[in-house]
Amino acid sequence: MRRRDFVGVVSGGMLAWSSATGAQQPAMPVVGFLHGASRSYLEQFLDALRAGLGEAGFVEGQNVAIEYRWAEGHYDRLSALAADLVNRQVAVIMAMGGTDPARAARAATSTIPIVFVSAADPVQTGLVASLNRPGANVTGVSLIASALDAKKLGLLHELVPKASVIAGLTNPKYPGVKGQIEEIQETGSSLGLKAILLSASDEDELAAAFASAKQQGAGAILVASDPFFNSHSGRLVALAAQHSIPTIYPQREYILGGGLISYGPDFADGYRNGGLYVGKILKGAKPAELPVVQPVKFELVINLRTAKTIGLEVPPTLLATADELVE
Repeated sequence: MRRRDFVGVVSGGMLAWSSATGAQQPAMPVVGFLHGASRSYLEQFLDALRAGLGEAGFVEGQNVAIEYRWAEGHYDRLSALAADLVNRQVAVIMAMGGTDPARAARAATSTIPIVFVSAADPVQTGLVASLNRPGANVTGVSLIASALDAKKLGLLHELVPKASVIAGLTNPKYPGVKGQIEEIQETGSSLGLKAILLSASDEDELAAAFASAKQQGAGAILVASDPFFNSHSGRLVALAAQHSIPTIYPQREYILGGGLISYGPDFADGYRNGGLYVGKILKGAKPAELPVVQPVKFELVINLRTAKTIGLEVPPTLLATADELVE
């Protein structure tokens, strides 16, 4: 064989071997991310989410890609966004920011694994069959924040004992709103308080709700857990300051932004666990066999600077039991 022919054979063989090797390399998995709020809200939790993925061995942009979809508080957009992710044949769907994203994803696919992070009870809302064995293609993290309104109302009463009227702010579009309203009314009655109900599902209604609370003589406001409220935390904190009305919120991020008091789960840890579950599923775990994660601790956070600004003295009992005091 002439040298030129020999080189051609070797080169051709190497090319064929290289092509075969490239074909064997798995494509980077793509994860679909579906959220009920806006990206600006989630920015504070993205590091936690990526940390969870990292615990499972996945780094965004290196060995996993993420397609982000945001409903911006417009829950009617979720079905179309979920269908788009399914059409793109993503490996897993992270449905976060309330029950509705997970519902939309589940309606769009019965085969692609779905990992939710939600404040509502996933059994009551029908997302899973049970917490220990979710069944089907859905599992995730239940933060139980929407079931804490009775506790929050009790804390608010302890913080402002002279307030005989307390308002509860809920979003009529939130899937668990009925339970929230019942809890506020029943707990208010048991505490001997008049509980008035406020509702808001857009920014204009937020301002109107606080003005209404003031007009009706509310001495304090409870903000129920809802992705829309959480994505407008800055606006809610500003309205509470404008009206000088003590307000309790569902998560600590409000307090770090100037809010007065919060009680709820560690949302950042919830997103971390969500990312970890996505990583486990990418490695072969079945969602039906991954039990729903629940928080083991709830945080009480108080902003003493804000209390001083509105002339409110925090009782020693609350100071002693708070997990964090912002000074």
